Amino acid sequence: IESARARPPKFDPVEEEQKRQKNVKSLAVLGAEDSSVKLLEELVFGAEDELVERLESGQSEDENEACLQPEPSRKPAWVDEDDELEEEVDMKHRFRRDLIRGEAESTMSKQKLQQRMREQFQKSMGGAPSWAESDDDEEEEDDLLRRTGNFVASSERLPSGVLRMKKCLHANSARPSDDRLTTVQFHPSAQVVMTAGLDQSLSLFQVDGKTNPKIQSIHLERFPVHRAQFSLDGQTVIATSLRNKMFYLYDMMQGRVTPVHTVRGLNESRVKEFSVCPEGGALLLTGTSGYLHLLTLKTKEVVRSMKINGDVSGVAFSRDGGKVFVNSEEGEVYVWDMRSSRCVNRFTDDGCVKGTSIAASPNGQYLACGSESGVVNVYSQEACLNSANPKPLKAVMNLLTSATSLTFNPTSEILAVASRAEDEAVRLVHLPSLSVFSNFPVSKRKIVYRAFCLDFSPHSGFFSLANNKGHAPLFRLLHYKDF
Repeated sequence: IESARARPPKFDPVEEEQKRQKNVKSLAVLGAEDSSVKLLEELVFGAEDELVERLESGQSEDENEACLQPEPSRKPAWVDEDDELEEEVDMKHRFRRDLIRGEAESTMSKQKLQQRMREQFQKSMGGAPSWAESDDDEEEEDDLLRRTGNFVASSERLPSGVLRMKKCLHANSARPSDDRLTTVQFHPSAQVVMTAGLDQSLSLFQVDGKTNPKIQSIHLERFPVHRAQFSLDGQTVIATSLRNKMFYLYDMMQGRVTPVHTVRGLNESRVKEFSVCPEGGALLLTGTSGYLHLLTLKTKEVVRSMKINGDVSGVAFSRDGGKVFVNSEEGEVYVWDMRSSRCVNRFTDDGCVKGTSIAASPNGQYLACGSESGVVNVYSQEACLNSANPKPLKAVMNLLTSATSLTFNPTSEILAVASRAEDEAVRLVHLPSLSVFSNFPVSKRKIVYRAFCLDFSPHSGFFSLANNKGHAPLFRLLHYKDF
């Protein structure tokens, strides 16, 4: 009789969860791997999509069992005995005196020095910054974003018209410059900004938008800095001056400042302009009479040179670093192949009498050329590579004096243009509409003054510039969520 059959007990979700947690703890006591528990739970209790995917791909139970086994640790192919030797570093050097805690520490091992510098760095910022911490939850989120593909990774397009932004404390407010700033640059991977100028100093600051604490300042004796830039890996700063061909290399990990007095194969009386090659390990130096010199940082020698007609007014690399666009004071643009050192194209910048600056967008889509009249022509980069007479997509005519600085943001949605000949002569151009944002700079209020350098943070969260007052005004771009 059906009524006499025993009824199953009522399902209680709270009780089931408690039992599941108890089983997990029991497995952990028995020495089971957390990843194994997760995989077993997914196979038994859910993850239908992954199960269907596994069935469709024909993955066998043997493969599932292989997933449960921890990966064997891999042994190094060989061991360098020199790595075991601890090299002692002289701590009496003036750049390392602040790290000494007693007279006995006249020398220190490299490992201990790096640890001491790391502690000083964290102390100056009130603890380890968020970008230096390893967070398992964040890593899991990153894995999720990578696994779900472009649908999640793609962000909302930047709207034109008005740029949502907020004025922050100056990036170098903890140590303003006594003279004109010539450089501002964000670190390629850390939440740090560098400033340098004619006061013979180079400074690093943490960027939080509120206090922007100073990390370190380096004084370069009788060396007003004309240009400073991070190396591709962000571990070294290269700085040039106005007076001679000597330049400095500042190793931030070792705390060592190295002057480079001579460069083999360089026949120039002075070097002030340079660019870091995208492939890393090399600099492209701008010489006189139209010369460009490729310098390797490892050997400190010029490996090859290129020449254009007239003087060089600016250089910009293509996205992969295989091509370099060179703007001349004669109003012509040259395209050089970096691997073969051969000029592959040459064209006249539309309506330009004297070229002053050039910039290429990171996505490989645009090329901007600035002129003495203040006009900035924006071209298709593809047309500049293949056509002898490319026509600009847009002529930006908002500057009334020479366009001396051009910079694209990392997402290639904003082009910043500036002239150092006039106060407040900075404009932000929206791409791809090629229209100028109407709310920057603020009218009837000086906040920018004369801009000598422009830069965006690695994910476009901040925009800053170096001005003639010794300040680096900092702006938070609210459309972008990351630094």
